[in-house]
Amino acid sequence: MRTTLRARTALGIATITGVALIASGCASGDDNGGGEGGDVTLTIATFNDFGYTDELLQEYMDENPGVTIVHNRAATSNDARSNFFQKLGAGSGLADVEAIEVDWLPELMQYSDKLYDLSDASVEGRWLDWKAAAATDADGRLVGYGTDIGPMGVCYRSDLFAEAGLPTDRAEVAKLLEGDWDTYFSVGHDYVAKTGKAWFDSAGATYQGMSNQFTNFYEKNDGTVIATENPDVENTFRTVLEESADLSAKLGQWSDDWFGALSSGDYATMLCPGWMLGVISGNAADTTGWDIADVFPGGGGNWGGSYLTVPAQGKNTEAAKKFAAWLTAPEQQIKAFQNAGTFPSQLEAYTDEALTGAVNEYFNNAPVGEILINRANAVNPEPPFKGPKYFQINDAAQQALTRVETGQQSIDDSWAQFVSEVNALG
Repeated sequence: MRTTLRARTALGIATITGVALIASGCASGDDNGGGEGGDVTLTIATFNDFGYTDELLQEYMDENPGVTIVHNRAATSNDARSNFFQKLGAGSGLADVEAIEVDWLPELMQYSDKLYDLSDASVEGRWLDWKAAAATDADGRLVGYGTDIGPMGVCYRSDLFAEAGLPTDRAEVAKLLEGDWDTYFSVGHDYVAKTGKAWFDSAGATYQGMSNQFTNFYEKNDGTVIATENPDVENTFRTVLEESADLSAKLGQWSDDWFGALSSGDYATMLCPGWMLGVISGNAADTTGWDIADVFPGGGGNWGGSYLTVPAQGKNTEAAKKFAAWLTAPEQQIKAFQNAGTFPSQLEAYTDEALTGAVNEYFNNAPVGEILINRANAVNPEPPFKGPKYFQINDAAQQALTRVETGQQSIDDSWAQFVSEVNALG
């Protein structure tokens, strides 16, 4: 799941969703996962929408008498990150199970000893190799169970395409957009010329899709920061902003205006990892016309993907491990995909008919299972390297892009400030 993914219905960071009411006298701190040894309350902290519905969590409680689940959901990953590191440093206050975003995983791996070792023979081989490797520390401890990954397609408004005289059938749209980023931008200029409307939502979102296609964008594999001297970074930064002058709706992603535009038709396309499908349908429920094409500029790309961790500071670590293992099992990942579009990171799930045959009625009955599997297969098998400073550098880049789109700075001035901020990281 992406760093700043937020569903409109997401609640505040400290809000308890009411997945389960805390039974009186619970929270015993028993490590047996409930049942014969006594009751236990397990807290789980997520952000945005992992697809962990009340019904899904109730299913675990039904299968594990004596276990009560309390689900806290933060509005954004940034909120969750701040809370996580603050309480990790304090040594107390974290949930029994904490969801973390892949973009801050490298930073967290510096403190992997503060996380419970989730290694277990029962989960070996469950995930894509690179997914599990990223959460395995130098001592071979697995400290995070993979949830989703974010293979990307292109979501588009077929009704707006029709108004512009562009093809609306998703196969024809895929053919229209097949190629590199220049093709995507070129079609966008044609659309803008015909309609006067924007082609994509924001420079930040487009930059994210482009940057995730590089293996070493901000840092070398040894952690050396190259963000200010790597020409790929500056070229991507400038290209996106130059194109956005005509093509972007200039809506800060995850802002109220951005959410509103999901239904208002202010732009025609957006980059779409699987989890974005739930964001769109959840925030523009009454809008018709959204579809998804099996294509992505420049080949393939992955945006986001999260993990479930068990902080070692918790009192219910073994029970939490069992719960996290259940939530990330292929069966539950399929259900999460059906609930929120979060694409599984588990190999076994990829042959499940519930995924391969998945159709999304909201997206004009698009075969989203087939499309996202194809998009996953198009992703570079060598994932982008993201070191301990990735999150801070990328956040600075996103702010730099926003400063230009909102008219606060020129491209040159904003780039100069970005360079200064990255250098200040040391």
